[in-house]
Amino acid sequence: MNVLIADDHLLFRDGLRRLLAQFDAEMTFFEASSYDEVLALCDGSRHFDLILLDLGMPGWTGFSALGEIHANLPKALLVVVSGSEKRSDLLAALENGAAGYIPKSSSAKVLLGALQLVLAGGIYLPEQAIRGGERLDHGHAPYGGNGSTDAADDQSPFANANGDQLTPRQRDVLARLRDGKSNKQIAHELGLTEGTVKVHVTAILRHLGVRNRTQAALTAQSL
Repeated sequence: MNVLIADDHLLFRDGLRRLLAQFDAEMTFFEASSYDEVLALCDGSRHFDLILLDLGMPGWTGFSALGEIHANLPKALLVVVSGSEKRSDLLAALENGAAGYIPKSSSAKVLLGALQLVLAGGIYLPEQAIRGGERLDHGHAPYGGNGSTDAADDQSPFANANGDQLTPRQRDVLARLRDGKSNKQIAHELGLTEGTVKVHVTAILRHLGVRNRTQAALTAQSL
């Protein structure tokens, strides 16, 4: 596997590299300390299986930068590993192609578990991401895992783009998208917060490979 670790702190890059080397000894590592370096490496001329990057590096121009990386390397799994624990940053990362969002406050065990989930085809979100509140807390669980309050009945992550392995909660949300219901209506019917519904919708759009709710509804009708 080719892995790009992008962070402006050498010590953090070194720690991630050592941690991942224990996870898989066959990984080949590349490093970047600024977004200019990231974009140069991610111009499409080199294949990457996994890209781990921070949001606050020099040269950061906004979340469109993630979209540019994802467009150049659509098959690469892009995971944000950030000191930011803002829910809005998580949503923006997902909307621009990220397959996971891991706060730097996470333990090494959580980080490895998150990457295993992403490499298996799932999306990793901190546990608090599918609850209410603007900021994420320090308790983290795989998206759809048993540690989640709003998704306690979700036992499996997304695994592909055809909907066969959407979790029960995601199928509930997708069915209501198909019926043209708003986030507010979905939240009321499912007993969730609107913020939680938005997280679910964003993840559904990304995994179905569609750009908006209308396309998701059309896809849902064909599943």
